Amino acid sequence: MMAFGLIALIAGAASALMFASIVSGALISLVLVCLAPLPLMLAAIAWGPLCGALGGLAATLVIGVALSPPLALGYGLAIALPAWWLGHLAMLGRPLAGGLAGPDAASLQVEWYPLGRILLWIAVLATLLTAGSLFSLGSDASTISDAMRRGFARVLSLMGEANVTENDPRVGLMVAVTPVLVAASQMATLTLNLWLAAKVAAVSGRLHRPWPDLSGTSLPPMTLVALCVALAFSFFGGMTGILAVVVTTVLIVAYALIGLAVLHIVTRDLANRAFWLAAAYAIIFMFSVSLVLLTVLGLADAVFGLRERFLRNRQPPPLPTS
Repeated sequence: MMAFGLIALIAGAASALMFASIVSGALISLVLVCLAPLPLMLAAIAWGPLCGALGGLAATLVIGVALSPPLALGYGLAIALPAWWLGHLAMLGRPLAGGLAGPDAASLQVEWYPLGRILLWIAVLATLLTAGSLFSLGSDASTISDAMRRGFARVLSLMGEANVTENDPRVGLMVAVTPVLVAASQMATLTLNLWLAAKVAAVSGRLHRPWPDLSGTSLPPMTLVALCVALAFSFFGGMTGILAVVVTTVLIVAYALIGLAVLHIVTRDLANRAFWLAAAYAIIFMFSVSLVLLTVLGLADAVFGLRERFLRNRQPPPLPTS
């Protein structure tokens, strides 16, 4: 029990230090803040959700004492709570009735929480976190827009020699794309942290479930309906339109990740598969427009079942000749 508590405290301290590094103003602190959920997710996956919860509570108290209660509240809601919940879902399973018996029955008799639903939960959390960051600037669309305009105009003025006004076209563009960028970054950050935490747990032998088949991840069918509804409402004005843009963004990123899964499936029979996948990932990181193609691929799979068709028509490998 003492070791359990010590692990929770270490995870909480590491997460709190990574979060508190933002006060230094160094560029590396942005990376550390993005990775702040990682220690708590690792604790929740490797030692159980209670360990992650205790670590998050300890980190929140430390930040409240060392920095300020408002920062501690923001940390608890934006980092500790999502980290604990996603770590809990990653290890959530239920026994199957009539499972196989034998030495490997422990893994065969458990139905683990579907990866597609975990991805959908990440989208929900990313939406809530983005909406929370926007509502921290004001309670209506005009107030939020004015606050962002003042902030971006001040930043651009500090970066350049001329005094940038709030009516500058660059400021308007930044205000328009900020909800999209924040939502996409929240989605990517939560997904990356969960994958890293699970991978570290697997390498250290603390992942108490089989490593899932990530290429088989599929979103629930109603997700496509939700995307269409959110896309329609995104043409509205006011907070309705802003929140609809946020929901549309996180679901598009989710389908882009599904597109990656499709890419891994359809390249299974290619010669030099590792090279082609590495080239594809390099193109994705260098050219953001490729995310549009991934999204189209993920949407096509949701509508037409590309992976099922590919696996159904896949030819078996030839038998070795004597």
